[in-house]
Amino acid sequence: MRRVRPGAASRGGGTSGASRGGGPRRGDEQRPLTSVPAGEAYQEPADARQEPGEMPRLWHVTLSVSGEEAPLKEVRRSLEQLANDHPFLLTSRYACDHAEIRYWEEARDLHDAAAVALRLWGEHRQSAGLPPWEIVGLEVVDRDTYHQRVTEGYGPPPATPVGVHPF
Repeated sequence: MRRVRPGAASRGGGTSGASRGGGPRRGDEQRPLTSVPAGEAYQEPADARQEPGEMPRLWHVTLSVSGEEAPLKEVRRSLEQLANDHPFLLTSRYACDHAEIRYWEEARDLHDAAAVALRLWGEHRQSAGLPPWEIVGLEVVDRDTYHQRVTEGYGPPPATPVGVHPF
């Protein structure tokens, strides 16, 4: 059975695709049509589907930064600005020469969550007025591990109260 592009038969009375000049015109070249048999559901190509292990998960992130002393009021103001810009931050604790930021990150795996966390301080240093401190610690654990630690009493307590607080 021969398949014809829609509208091809109405041009010049034929479906050969030949132009008056003898050869096929660029617009009339025959291209095979594809179809989906009736009753079959559309499926994404295998490489486009995510495996169950690749679905985004929640990761608890603790980012520690440290550096030369800065005025406490400035540190607090900058951490509050960071929390205002990014409401996903759970809590921040600070002193004049170090701070700790805790939050939940949604990511496919630990590598992605850690990569985002390692960029957080540097990418927002100027917009939030953060001190020029360096990252000195990073902990990323999955949700189950975080809750297991809290339940067993050896993990950080849940972030309550939420907000920016001195150490």
